[in-house]
This record gives sequence, structure tokens and C-alpha cells, in this order.
Amino acid sequence: MSKEINRLHPVSAIITSAKALKSMILPLAIIAVTNGFNFSLNFHSDNFWRTIFLFGGWGVATLLALVSGIVKWRTFVYWFEDGELRVKYGLFVKKKRYIPFERIQSLNYNEGIFHRLFGLVKVQVETAGGKDRKPEVELTAIRKAAADAIELEMRRAKNQVIEQANDEHSLPLAEEVLMPTLYHMSMRDLLLLATTSGGIGVVLSGLAAIASQFSDIIPYEALFHELADFVKVGAFLVALTVMLILIVAWVVSVVITLINYYQYTVRIEDEKLIITKGLLEKKRITLPLNRIQAIRIVENPVRQLFGFATVIVESAGGNGEEGKDKKITLFPLIHKQECQHTLKQLFPDMNWHPEFIRSPKRARPFFYRIDFVWLTPIIVACGYFFYPYGLLSLLLIPITIILGIWQHKTAGYMIDGKQLTMQYRVFSRITFFMEKKRIQSIESTQTYFQKRKNVMSVKATVMSGMTGMTGNVPSLEQQDTETILSWYEH
Repeated sequence: MSKEINRLHPVSAIITSAKALKSMILPLAIIAVTNGFNFSLNFHSDNFWRTIFLFGGWGVATLLALVSGIVKWRTFVYWFEDGELRVKYGLFVKKKRYIPFERIQSLNYNEGIFHRLFGLVKVQVETAGGKDRKPEVELTAIRKAAADAIELEMRRAKNQVIEQANDEHSLPLAEEVLMPTLYHMSMRDLLLLATTSGGIGVVLSGLAAIASQFSDIIPYEALFHELADFVKVGAFLVALTVMLILIVAWVVSVVITLINYYQYTVRIEDEKLIITKGLLEKKRITLPLNRIQAIRIVENPVRQLFGFATVIVESAGGNGEEGKDKKITLFPLIHKQECQHTLKQLFPDMNWHPEFIRSPKRARPFFYRIDFVWLTPIIVACGYFFYPYGLLSLLLIPITIILGIWQHKTAGYMIDGKQLTMQYRVFSRITFFMEKKRIQSIESTQTYFQKRKNVMSVKATVMSGMTGMTGNVPSLEQQDTETILSWYEH
């Protein structure tokens, strides 16, 4: 086992400093806009000290960020010894971390813009005991050959046979031929994914969040009066403006999706799934099969119409796809038949063609009746304040009933041996596959009105993220719910 001391690439100092400076940009912009860009270096000006304080403080913060980046690069070292990855860092307080290779669950690679310019990669080392959804160790910037060396040492420690083990210039893992390709998203599927995604809501909510940060300086009252005058010009122009805003938001969401899922590929190696993706920032996510707690097949109405679905896995441990949770998109867009065939290869013991027991007909009103509690005041308010056009809000009643009937037709469950499968929808149809040993808890609820109709709702939760992932099938036959509870009892 090599005891050679390894350091991060000098670019890691720039990346660390840039990350710290990035967090300062938004506060500085808000202060500058709030001040009305009234800055002056004239000593007799009222804005002189404000300008000195603002830019002086930001300059000191910038200097500290640069120094901290350099210090982290100079003090961070790692090496291999006694079957462990050992890390030492810190200037005044020296910290050491020893990670046995057999405890390492996965190595996730990220290649940002700086990384790709210099042929580097960021490596996140994950273990089964990782806390707070953070990687055990993060190597900010190292060469790809050094990253492959970590992988090679890990395999050696686990007594696995690796081709070209003595070749110091072996190909990066993303280019090795040992891993059979399980799924590759074509450009046609990528475009279909981008055009049918719900990213437009994310874009609009992001714009709203940005606008809320400038609520003190944007004259909303004047804008409201201008908008009222604009509405008087004609409904056609208003509708055209709204349509243009939606089109722009949709185009932005399509571009974001294309960048994030470019060259999306899933490979399998040594009981692990290797996911690679990204255009501007390349990412490699490693997911051990034994950490998968449940699988969700999600079909939004448009994709369901054309027979496509999204497959999401709920994983225990690790830092998730985006470092925020344990929900990892396995197949962003895949045909339903191909999806079932591929999942059968990965998990041959699971039943991927479930025959569901549906919610009884007498439970149908429970899927839309409660919606009238919040729907009635909205209709009354719209009819009163926007009469006569506000009366169009009455159309919400049949729409809500139709949606409730649709949800009722979807709700169902299946028990097959030690497998529980749930199906339900709000708008998208979700099919939730779980094994009994992976389920953390099962809960049933019954309201007074449900009791009169002998129906109950049931929830099943698996480990995923901070709060877990819960499948919820409302208003099943009471006997069916009791059957699920009895099946889960140890």
C-alpha cells in the first residue's frame, strides 16, 4: 500500500475562493441596488463613508476568501496506508480522518468548468455512516489519474480483480469497457424530456424569489397602476404578454434540462450503478444496489399519454444526486415497456407487472369532496370582486370533480410475497415499489366519514433523506388496509 503523500491541485485554491466569493455577490448586489448606486469617493460627499465601508468590507472579505483557499490547498494532504484512505488538513487545528476502503460505498465525480479546463475532477467519498447528507471526504480538485488511483486502491482492498491494475495510465472509469451500458439517453429522448418537464414552474418561482429580494426598492404600487392601465387596452394584449412570458420561461427550462441531462448514461459494475451526465458540469454518481430502498415510476399526464415514464430510486445513505437528498433519478425518460424490462434485469425478484386492488366505488367522493372546503371561498371571492368574469371560477367545480375521479381510478395496491406496490396520483401517476424489509413504517388513518363508508387510507414510509419517502393510497377498502397492516406485522 502506497504511503506517498498526495496534494490537491493548485486550482483547488481558486475553486475554494471562488465558491466563497460567489456567496458574497448577491448580498453586495442587493446593497448596491438598495443604495441606488449612489457611491462616491469624494470626501465631502454624504456617500463617502458608505462607499468606503461597503467596498472596504467586501475587499477584506475577498482577501480572506483568497487566503482561506490557499491555506486549504497547502494544508490538505491524503495518502493510502494499511487499507485506508487517510486525510490530514487544517492550519492551526490539525485534523486527521482515516477511512477504511471497505467502508467506502461510492466515489462521486464532478467536473465543473475549472476542472475541465485543467483536466481535473472533484471526488466525493461516501461511506455508509455519512452524516448530515455530506460526503465523508471531498477532494476539491485532483487529476483524473489520481482519482482512478483511489478507485484502484479501493478495489484492491476489497479483493476485486481489476484489468490493467499495474498500468498507472489506465483509462478513466467513465471510458472503461468493463461496465456494460444499461441505459443511454438519445438526443431525441433528451429533447422530449426537456419539452415535457415541469421546469417552467421552477423558473417562474425562481424569478418570483428574485423579485421578492428587491421588494423595498421596486415600486410595486406604481407598477400595479401601470398594469391596470395596460389591461384597459385590451384582453388580447394581456393574454399575448402572458403567453410570451410563459414561452420564455419554457425555453429557459428546456435549456436548463438539456444542460443538466446531456449524455445521460447509466452503467452497472460490481453491484453498483454508475450514472454520468452533464454538459457544462460533468457528474458521475455511484449508487450501490444494496442501498436502494424503493423505486418510484412517475408518469406525468403528457408522458403517460405517449407511454413514457421517469424512474426514481430512494437511496439510504450518500449525499443524493444534487447533494440535497437521497432521491436519484435513475431513468429521466424511458418507455414504459423498456423500463419494466430493464428493472427486471436489475431486480429479478421483484414483480414489475402488478395487478392492483383498487379503491371501492363508494370511496370516490372522498377524492374531491374535501376540495370544496378551500374551493368555495375562492369562487365566492372571484365572483364578488371580478364580476362578471369571476363567475368563470365556477368551472373549477367540474375540473376538481374530474380530477378526483381520475385520482380514484388510479388508487390501488398489490401485495406479492414480500413486496408491496402502491399506485396513486395527484397529477402524475406514481407507482411505488417496496420490499417488506425496506419499509420503516406503515400507518393507517380513518376519518369519521370514512368510517361510515368502511374505507381507510394507508401510508408506507421507506428510509430516504431526512424525513423518508412516503407512499399514500387514500380511501381503500377497510379490509384491504387491515390486510396490509397484517402483512407488515413481524
